[in-house]
Amino acid sequence: MVIDKHDGETSLCLLPHKQRKACIFEHIYFALPNSIIFGRSVYQSRYEYGQILAEEAPVECDVVIAVPDSGVVAALGYAAKANVPFQQGLIRSHYVGRTFIEPSQKIRDFGVKLKLAPVSHVLKGKRVVVVDDSIVRGTTSTKIVRLIKEAGATEVHMRIASPPITGSCYYGVDTPSTEELISSR
Repeated sequence: MVIDKHDGETSLCLLPHKQRKACIFEHIYFALPNSIIFGRSVYQSRYEYGQILAEEAPVECDVVIAVPDSGVVAALGYAAKANVPFQQGLIRSHYVGRTFIEPSQKIRDFGVKLKLAPVSHVLKGKRVVVVDDSIVRGTTSTKIVRLIKEAGATEVHMRIASPPITGSCYYGVDTPSTEELISSR
């Protein structure tokens, strides 16, 4: 509130200032890459996550692919830092929703089959690094690796762009119990 008196202005805040609480999952998964969240470019954050992965977890490979869509920018960063070509090895159907928030494992498994289609030409006979944004339960990752191997990849190396998710979240990432989180085990 601003009070304007004849002898000068006074400014008062009627509510206490609260420390901002920020969810890192905005930068990892939820936000679009062209967003600015918490004063930082989401694209830049994801790209740097990929570069860090390439430094911390290098591997001899022929191609880097992403789990679309939120893994794409991290995969670009990985590929650039590793000096390995980036290709679209998985195509995402935009008619399937976010699978990790579905209520049952059976629905999540079915969603992955509908959601991702491998590009055999990119994968066949190749050593593949696949970059994903995060692992929540771990069940989707298993299906993705199987899909890539069935498309002809000789090796599949999974790289995850976020720190391990070890605690439950009740504000957007549907992880009601710690036991469901693969990283907590």
